[in-house]
Amino acid sequence: MADLFAWRDAQAEAEVFAAISDAEPRALVNRFAELVRETGTEDERLAAEYISDRLGRLGIQHEVHRPTLFISRPRPSSLTVDGRAYRAKTPAMAPSTDGRELTGPLVYVETGYAADTAGIFDTAEVHADLRGKIALTDGLPMPAKVKQLTDNGALAAVFVMPGEGIHEGICTTIWGAPDLDNWGAQPTLPIVSVAHGDGQALIAALRGGARLAASVATRLETQWEPCPVVVAEIPGTDDPERFVLLHGHYDSWHQGIGDNATGDALLLEVARVLAARGSGRLRRTLRIAWWPGHSTGRYAGSTWYADRFALDLAANAVAQVDCDSPGCRWATEYRGLACMAALYPMTAAAVRDATGLASTRERPNRAGDYSFNNLGLPATLMLSSTMPEAVARAHGYYPVGGCGGNIAWHTEDDLLDIADFGNLVRDARVYAAVVMRLCNAPVHPIDLGAELDEAAAALAAYRAAAPGLDLAAVDAAAGRLRQAVAGWAAGGDAEARNAAMRRASRLVVRSNYARLDPFRQDPALEVPPLPDLEPALRLPKLAAASHEAHVTATHLMRGANRVAALWDEAARELEAAR
Repeated sequence: MADLFAWRDAQAEAEVFAAISDAEPRALVNRFAELVRETGTEDERLAAEYISDRLGRLGIQHEVHRPTLFISRPRPSSLTVDGRAYRAKTPAMAPSTDGRELTGPLVYVETGYAADTAGIFDTAEVHADLRGKIALTDGLPMPAKVKQLTDNGALAAVFVMPGEGIHEGICTTIWGAPDLDNWGAQPTLPIVSVAHGDGQALIAALRGGARLAASVATRLETQWEPCPVVVAEIPGTDDPERFVLLHGHYDSWHQGIGDNATGDALLLEVARVLAARGSGRLRRTLRIAWWPGHSTGRYAGSTWYADRFALDLAANAVAQVDCDSPGCRWATEYRGLACMAALYPMTAAAVRDATGLASTRERPNRAGDYSFNNLGLPATLMLSSTMPEAVARAHGYYPVGGCGGNIAWHTEDDLLDIADFGNLVRDARVYAAVVMRLCNAPVHPIDLGAELDEAAAALAAYRAAAPGLDLAAVDAAAGRLRQAVAGWAAGGDAEARNAAMRRASRLVVRSNYARLDPFRQDPALEVPPLPDLEPALRLPKLAAASHEAHVTATHLMRGANRVAALWDEAARELEAAR
């Protein structure tokens, strides 16, 4: 079975690797360094025009869509404590006080800083009664912490950055544009962020017994705006209806060179090289998209595309490949690649063959432009290369969510010196290898057995936490699906096997990465493995006969039914292809 996931056309890949250069990427990055590509602005429109113009000159067919997206642009905001003003920023989608100050006692709520990149998205544990108070807390204003502080009644919140740079961000749990089901979840907590030194001085004063009064004022432009979405297509020869979606965002905070001008350049270079080889090198179509609204719309561009083309994606997409922050300074290893288990054997082989380097994998966070999880698309990559941990320590860096680990991420310091074009060429080879294998492999290199292995580890943890949990139907479905995967891998008509795998993978991905139906978006909160069954971890903390325990048990019974039904249906799809 391993041969299925290590398939490659070595000669074609070697030719493509040799053709990749830094000329086109340098031109794009230098042009984007002249722009502040904030969504909905003239500079963003100019960036989209640049991409479209280059695609046209390269003879690559493409389309520019202009959807109306829900966008939030932060504007100057303030924090004053006992009469002293502090440098402060507010995150996108926080409510605007229109400059009006909210004043209350400042209290410290310790929530800690992330130990690694994945930890940035962790849910906070907040138990304090914060009614009428302004909470001072640690880290980035991520949705989970913001929700916890809001639920505990805070009047406003002040987040203390892990460093002296104040990282821009977005705090809403609503993924993409709101709809009637979730528009009530729009954040209501006014928020500002301050530099580490300023925040630590305030924390020290509070711990020393000082009583401090804080005033917070925010300003944001939050509205619906038309924004360009650029989508290119390199048609496949043998099966043009089926496609691989390669994508990244082109909007930015400030100049945004490492996040994500380098990624935009990589997408254009991969398009140039694969299109220049003429029709005949890609069996399936490669679709390449540049999204707006990533930073100020919670992935608004990619979510609009997932909505607008949902039926085509559900029926015909093989996989999605995300490209964010490649080609950055000091980023020389492939550690902690975001990748669904089903695509990691193929991805690891592509990294090794393209660079000679090993890689490690992490379960993708509910982040990036992974706007296709509810549709069930197998997914690989988000960030790619990163700096070694020893290098980060030597520079005194802390974990961030992009720029190859450079803490210029989401700040005014994300400038031209963050780009490394040698690293960018190397990363482009990785992306080219991944999309060529997904487009050209005779049989889709999707390893549902690996996805089941991840699920089995989660099931073991849930079973250990709740020994009385009835997982008989889930266990039976898992056994049947494993047998079906083995039968599918054993051989048969390639076209039938591929069609079956596309349908089966949708179901398995949904069981492991989504709670809602295919045409909705789960919130921008972490999704644990087999999310329908994760509440089992809470049962040991609940009184056995309590109302909450009974509610949780009911939820788990329904969740087990859903997982078993999805896996049984996936098994039937694979069995039918024999």
